[in-house]
Amino acid sequence: MAEQTAPTESVGVIAGNPPAVEEKTDAAVVRDALGVGVAVGLSGFAFGVTSAGSGLTLLQTCVLSLLVFTGASQFALVGALAAGGNPYTAAAGAFFLGVRNAFYGLRLSQLLALPRAVRPFAAHWVIDETTAVTLPQPTRRAARIGFTVTGLTLYVLWNLTTLVGALGAEALGDTDTWGLDAASPAVFLALLAPMLKSTTERVTAGVAVLLALGLLPVLPAGVPVLLSALAAPVVLFLRGRGKTAQTETATEEPEERR
Repeated sequence: MAEQTAPTESVGVIAGNPPAVEEKTDAAVVRDALGVGVAVGLSGFAFGVTSAGSGLTLLQTCVLSLLVFTGASQFALVGALAAGGNPYTAAAGAFFLGVRNAFYGLRLSQLLALPRAVRPFAAHWVIDETTAVTLPQPTRRAARIGFTVTGLTLYVLWNLTTLVGALGAEALGDTDTWGLDAASPAVFLALLAPMLKSTTERVTAGVAVLLALGLLPVLPAGVPVLLSALAAPVVLFLRGRGKTAQTETATEEPEERR
């Protein structure tokens, strides 16, 4: 794998103010990484409760968090199972949600430039949160710190709170009577909402929700989630058509004036 040229050691060096950047590298990055890791890691409790409520055993729930470790995919899997979906369909939906992490890995592998022996272990921590903390960092050192602190904090807390949530669900009994079946979509939306920054992303998410809700009464559980992925190519196609129409209109107007 080609090594990426190391980012400029710091923005502050160019601006003539290196001490402030050093403080940001060592203190602010760790603080931000811990903030993300703790905030998201605690939501593992909701997954533990939801997973146990969907019929998975304590061992199955904990193994999912240990080995899969991508919240959206885990919630999608247990949500489809809880709705009575086919296990293969549920697994397929979870798989497609997790594919995005492979694309994150392509960028992070160049940015972090970790030793080959470490990469397989680091790959397990390539998720939305570690990517969000790592990419904005001004130096490779800061990127490695952000990735490591976020990944470690989130992995430990997610698995601990998954265990606590699963144990708590067993003590509570029937989780449906507590309304905890809403925990999965609520946490998923909380993780997704901050990532929708552009109009295209918001429209795509909205169309996906409408597709899933519209197909839910007529298709087996898990299938509507898979088909909602069609929202992305549909929105991109319509967006491209709109740009083409605007270009043609702008080209025709000067000709009409002549």
